[in-house]
Amino acid sequence: MALRSAIARIPRSSAIGLTTRSSSRCFSDGKGRVLSEEEKAAENVYIQKMERERLAKLKLKQKAEKEKAEAAEEKSDKKSEETHKG
Repeated sequence: MALRSAIARIPRSSAIGLTTRSSSRCFSDGKGRVLSEEEKAAENVYIQKMERERLAKLKLKQKAEKEKAEAAEEKSDKKSEETHKG
């Protein structure tokens, strides 16, 4: 019951105002000023570029790991064949 009474004391207009203010500050530069449309677009392009680069590095890393695993598997297969022949 204490929770209900605490919630009832909060004015609805201030609760709604808090949510709208926090969502409008999504694109800010960290100094309190809101970015313009051009700045938002430039930031989005930069973020997408960084994500593409990160994914490309990740794919290269996975490819290298896969090739390394395949090479190790082939090496172990050759050793097992040599032990069976000899």
